Amino acid sequence: MRAPTTDRGRLLMVLSLATAVTVFTATVPLLRDWFDLRVYHGAVDTWVHHGGRLYDYRVPGTAYGFTYPPFAAVAMLPMALLGLRAAIAVGLLLNLAALAVVVRLLTGRAWRRYGWYGCALGACTLALFEPLRDTFSFGQVNLLLLALVLVDAWLLATGRERRAGIGIGLAAAVKLTPALFIGLLLVARRWRAAAVATVMALAATGFAALVAPDASRFYWTDAMWDTTRVGRLDYVSNQSLQGILARLGELDRAVWAVAVLLTLCVWAVRARRAAAAGNWAAAFALTGLTACLVSPITWVHHLVWLLPSFAVLVRTGHPRIAGALYAVLCTSVVWLWFDDASGIDGFLGSNVYTWITLGLLLWLPLDQARAEGPVRDRSAIAIDPAPSPAAARMAQVSSQPGPSSCGDTAAATGTVSGPGRGFTRSASSEPTGATRPAAPNPQSSSSRASS
Repeated sequence: MRAPTTDRGRLLMVLSLATAVTVFTATVPLLRDWFDLRVYHGAVDTWVHHGGRLYDYRVPGTAYGFTYPPFAAVAMLPMALLGLRAAIAVGLLLNLAALAVVVRLLTGRAWRRYGWYGCALGACTLALFEPLRDTFSFGQVNLLLLALVLVDAWLLATGRERRAGIGIGLAAAVKLTPALFIGLLLVARRWRAAAVATVMALAATGFAALVAPDASRFYWTDAMWDTTRVGRLDYVSNQSLQGILARLGELDRAVWAVAVLLTLCVWAVRARRAAAAGNWAAAFALTGLTACLVSPITWVHHLVWLLPSFAVLVRTGHPRIAGALYAVLCTSVVWLWFDDASGIDGFLGSNVYTWITLGLLLWLPLDQARAEGPVRDRSAIAIDPAPSPAAARMAQVSSQPGPSSCGDTAAATGTVSGPGRGFTRSASSEPTGATRPAAPNPQSSSSRASS
């Protein structure tokens, strides 16, 4: 099939594809009825207007309630001023804005080369991505957290390190998983950014303790350690290492701890290499992958953290691999094993998203992005490493007049040498939110919840 060459043909192509995407989204995965947003809204509304305890709230007819740290509830307090429908509308707008920020940070200005037609095709492609579909239809906060973290990645990649760390700190205060990015900063020896992120996370948590002391005390001493509040570890939507082990019937925490430790060791080595090369995109992508693997529960919608990895694959000259893996994550294939994940087919098929995440952690390219065309786009994260202070000093010296031919050559070509830069992040347990109860039909989302 040939691509249309006229504006009319392209418009018809976009309309046809948009229709197909809409039909697919409405019939195959179904909408999740904004379940998680209803958890947030109901918990905050009960807490503010009815004197209820934040962590005692349950969505009517379910066993699921609020399970995020108290600062998340404090940040969601404006919901108490809105009805449920208004909260859903605001949530959709915030997710759309966050997605725009994520796409802009991951692609830079490259999207402008493709005009309206390319952007429309890209939007349709994004709409098919199952983690994004679920994030929107559950009313989840994953995209907002990803945007906060990627802003810090952009600051580090563009040499604005003094401002970095705030986004990571806020994200870690809302959910525990992004705290691994503080570990990335420590492994990369970005002490200032790590300190800023840590102080911001502690300050936000402390502020929540002042606003809601009882809720904070209950969360940090009880709710955070109660895994039954989060959901079933063996549920097929749990695409983490713990999910694999649970579906195998292996519940020994020591086995999971060993798997987590090995994963963190691989991550630390690879992320440090990427950071040392100044490849912030790869360092942050590896950290997002690792967070998904080591978290006790990683629901499918948490896998929006894989998006930076696909951007890295494309920019390093592997678009076909990126396209193939992305296509698998659009299929909802894991739900074929919703009722029975036994046997070799269940072991391979029900965990396919985890295999993709693990494969990306092991083999994601760490080299810098390849140049495309005469001018490289420097606006995307980590396309070019920011010059280190040592490199800047060498460049200044080389620009001074003198007899050294090496200095003249360096000044003429604009090339300098200097130490690389990088980040890493640490593992976290994430008892974040309610999950979906078992349902007789894996495609019937009205009886499932997620968080």
